[in-house]
Amino acid sequence: MGSWLIVGLGNPGPEYDWTPHNVGFLTVDRFASRNGLRISRPECQSLVGVGDVKGDRVVVAKPLTYMNLSGPAVKQLLDKYELSAANLIVVFDELALEWGHLRIRARGSAGGHNGMKSIISAIRTEEFTRVRLGINPGSPQGSGPITLGEKARHYVLAVIPKSMRADLDLWLDEASSSIESIIAEGAEKAMTRFNRRAQGSKEEEK
Repeated sequence: MGSWLIVGLGNPGPEYDWTPHNVGFLTVDRFASRNGLRISRPECQSLVGVGDVKGDRVVVAKPLTYMNLSGPAVKQLLDKYELSAANLIVVFDELALEWGHLRIRARGSAGGHNGMKSIISAIRTEEFTRVRLGINPGSPQGSGPITLGEKARHYVLAVIPKSMRADLDLWLDEASSSIESIIAEGAEKAMTRFNRRAQGSKEEEK
């Protein structure tokens, strides 16, 4: 029986609930619901749920520190539950991927994501699994992610447009399934099953 810490990144407060920047929160909420867990216990600057999933002990957490300061909360949770970075899965939004796409990675840099920068700085390693959820609205011509530039901050903190919510329910289920796959089979097999690359994507691996 193994043990895991699964962290969804987002911002606390109802004004952020349905924003692209909070798809990490939405995903771990769905994962917890599917597996009979409640993310409600205040611990380590986070809301936490603990239980068994696929025969493993799982801690699911939503840091309440705001996205860019997630690192100290993650470090505290790893220490409290005596887990290493090898047992950490972080779920977060990714502007380099089109909306609805999902990519699992077993390691890597922050790629410009401030929440990930904070975590890597706090735990002093890039060797942990991450589930990247694409939030780029993409080009109307379907040619892949677009560069939002100065509009990026407004976009990630604005309510998800209705036109982009149609498949959200299915996407959250797929993202939850990918976490379950990582727990049951390991990151490499989960990558084979779940990774998607949009046709014409200009995503750069970092």
